[in-house]
Amino acid sequence: MGSFKCSVFILVLHLLEGAVSKSLIQLNNNGYEGIVIAIDPNVPEDETLIQQIKDMVTQASPYLFEATERRFYFKKVAILIPEKWKTKPEYVRPKLETYKNADVLVAEPTAPGNDEPYTEQMGNCGEKGERIHFTPDFLAGKKLAQYGPQGRVFVHEWAHLRWGVYDEYNNNQKFYFSNGKRQAVRCSADITGKNVIKKCQGGSCVTKSCKLDKVTGLYEEGCEFIPHGLQTVKASIMFAQSIDSVVEFCTEKNHNKEAPNLQNQKCNLRSTWEVISDSEDFKKTTPMTTQPPTPTFSLLQIGQRIVCLVLDKSGSMANGDRLNRLNQAGKLFLLQTVEQGSWVGMVTFDSVAHVQSELIQINSDVERNALTRSLPTVAAGGTSICSGLRSAFAVIRKKYSTDGSEIVLLTDGEDNTISSCFNEVKQSGAIIHTVALGPSAAKELEELSKMTGGLQTYASDQAQNNGLIDAFGALSSGNGADSQRSIQLESKGLTLQNNQWMNGTVLVDSTVGKDTLFLITWTKQPPKILLWDPSKKKQDGFVVDSNTKMAYLQIPGTAKVGIWSYSLQASSQTLTLTVTSRPSSATVPPITVTSKINKNTGKFPSAMTVYAKIHQGASPILRATVTAIIESVNGKTVTLELLDNGAGADATKDDGVYSRYFTAYNANGRYSVKVWALGGINAASQRLIPQQNGAMYIPGWIENGEVNWNPPRPEINKDDPQSKQVCFSRTSSGGSFVASGVPQAPIPDLFPPCQITDLKAKIHGYKFINLTWTAPGDDYDHGRAHKYIIRISANILDLRDKFNDSIQVNTSDLIPKEANSEEVFVFTPENITFENGTDLFIAVQAVDKANLKSEISNIARVSLFIPPEIPPEIPSPSLPCPEINVNSTIPGLHILKIMWKWLGELQLSVALG
Repeated sequence: MGSFKCSVFILVLHLLEGAVSKSLIQLNNNGYEGIVIAIDPNVPEDETLIQQIKDMVTQASPYLFEATERRFYFKKVAILIPEKWKTKPEYVRPKLETYKNADVLVAEPTAPGNDEPYTEQMGNCGEKGERIHFTPDFLAGKKLAQYGPQGRVFVHEWAHLRWGVYDEYNNNQKFYFSNGKRQAVRCSADITGKNVIKKCQGGSCVTKSCKLDKVTGLYEEGCEFIPHGLQTVKASIMFAQSIDSVVEFCTEKNHNKEAPNLQNQKCNLRSTWEVISDSEDFKKTTPMTTQPPTPTFSLLQIGQRIVCLVLDKSGSMANGDRLNRLNQAGKLFLLQTVEQGSWVGMVTFDSVAHVQSELIQINSDVERNALTRSLPTVAAGGTSICSGLRSAFAVIRKKYSTDGSEIVLLTDGEDNTISSCFNEVKQSGAIIHTVALGPSAAKELEELSKMTGGLQTYASDQAQNNGLIDAFGALSSGNGADSQRSIQLESKGLTLQNNQWMNGTVLVDSTVGKDTLFLITWTKQPPKILLWDPSKKKQDGFVVDSNTKMAYLQIPGTAKVGIWSYSLQASSQTLTLTVTSRPSSATVPPITVTSKINKNTGKFPSAMTVYAKIHQGASPILRATVTAIIESVNGKTVTLELLDNGAGADATKDDGVYSRYFTAYNANGRYSVKVWALGGINAASQRLIPQQNGAMYIPGWIENGEVNWNPPRPEINKDDPQSKQVCFSRTSSGGSFVASGVPQAPIPDLFPPCQITDLKAKIHGYKFINLTWTAPGDDYDHGRAHKYIIRISANILDLRDKFNDSIQVNTSDLIPKEANSEEVFVFTPENITFENGTDLFIAVQAVDKANLKSEISNIARVSLFIPPEIPPEIPSPSLPCPEINVNSTIPGLHILKIMWKWLGELQLSVALG
């Protein structure tokens, strides 16, 4: 069988309390509309910030237009203003715009002075990024010397966000060899500057030329390439948009393919313009013949949360205990998940709709309990989803506009008339979250979530998987303050026999503990429930609801930090345990597992990719144990360990994003995803990790021949309390996706090994080349590959474009390891000139047992540098040296003086080589 390319259809599951974040950006006649720029609620009120955002976008639009050869500009932008800011007549209520789907976030820096603009990118080359980050000081123009004009930086970040390109500089390796010459990492290579170092002592600093490292042949540590302020080159924006002359992206003609940067590593040596040209945006536009209009702005202010539950109570809900499970999940949402101050209504439907409750504002447990009593208890009739939605719109409009309101729609039945209300849904301005229950829920259900930016979830009839409670627990506000957000600490289920026990522990860490709720459900009889706090004190007072088959305990105040232990005993029935909590502090951010689904359908044999992002505020949590549980429509589950190793599905090592490919399809239809994360002894929060994808911090400029240094980048505060190790547990619904084209068992092997993306090469002893990489698998990053093909070339493009014609390395002794293991291979180049000053390029391809081949790896390079030999020091001659009066007039003394001076110079010249 021939080579099978890893054309991966990416499903990103970026896990934040299960909430979906979907960009609203659309390209309309060359203009980008629906851009959402959100001001973080913690930013102090400052109206000038709004004008600064407008100025940045207005400046950026013509720069983007010319940089893309008159193809794109910014047309319509919404600015999301915090609820606590003063209201103004020009501020209107958002529709689908939320903090969770904002494209740009303006927030206070993680530490004073750390105003680095950057873009979250979790995927591979050509895949859209997640979000751009700016700070108020950056927008105020306080970092012009370091980053350049704000509008230019916005275009740099937009290229990350929209087209999935990468930076063309490298903070970790600033210089490299090319044909024996030292070069600064830059694009294009025509950008001029000096290689200098700043030496400081006793409060005074001087600029010096960089010395050479005798081992590597490159410049000493701390050496910087300082660009000239005046340049003539026009490229590239992804290197340094701050250079005045730079107004273009690098093209295939001027792209520096040898520079060791992320753009080359991740995009197969392609220029940024080549990647942009391959985008869907590019393919559906042509250059404009007129100048674009100035961007327009809408000012939107967050208001109170308005939610209406729309719940199916048709006859099929009597099957599989569905109605009772709906009550259990609904009570969790009403008692815990929905935030204080929210307005909540309820509609049920069968063949027609029934208003169970008008909008009620939740101010206390009184309103929460009243709403739980409105949950449906009898299942009968048909299924009319549109009737339920129309009734919900009417309930909301009695008090508010439907703009920005939310509808939680649950159904288990088919309804071939659902599309009849699609236009009403689009015009309503409401966000619709869908919960598909069981295998027969309407196939068009996901369209409602897709068109409104809502969360889509799926729950099977397998009660022990706790899918329905997870789905409702994921419905925290897209705009609520972090301190009010419900966070799920645990979600487990088990079927017990013969008085078996379900034992376990739950970690309550210091970032949560407020309003902590333990919820237990059963299918037949109330179990025996035992719960102890970290001090081993038994907890009593569970509220038992025999009708709904659930019991819950609200811990008063803030729950104790530490390990809570539970034991549940039952026979011949299924139990579940769910634990939720809220942040313990309004000022210290909680640890969150964030979620997003940016592709919700996939066709076999395309691999899916699961991502879990674990952060505390802006700080990634490293070395956690992260597991994804994926359940198919037939109830079968697959468990994946997610990794943050920078290999396989994981784009960047140690960024707090844990990733893995999913290939274990077993049926067509819906799949649900749940993620479990545990941080313990080996988990750590990393404070202020330098961002991988953002505008370059210019260390200084050369003006009139002089180096003018900028202030150094702020250092990491290792004593920050958030950098300490932390123990925590979290679970989160990751939404759902729909698979098609899955053949009947046995499933054929159509999955090749994944591409190797972290190949590195070093020279040892001027003869041996040492390669390291992370092992791929038999199926993407699972299992074990069958063999490796390693090839070398002195020409980087020949290796990329003519891999099969390049020189092959003997790998007969190289047996692949299990996926995600470290591979090490040492070889001596043969059949190729390898001498001082030689550049050599290496790539690897993995092959599985079905002879399916991976894509060619990233290309690693080595440059042979042999330092010149230093001659041995010749000792100075030992001659008797009589005392001589230098003023003496003894004949011949001047000859002795000359000889003595000559011997000294000889000794010095020998010593210096």
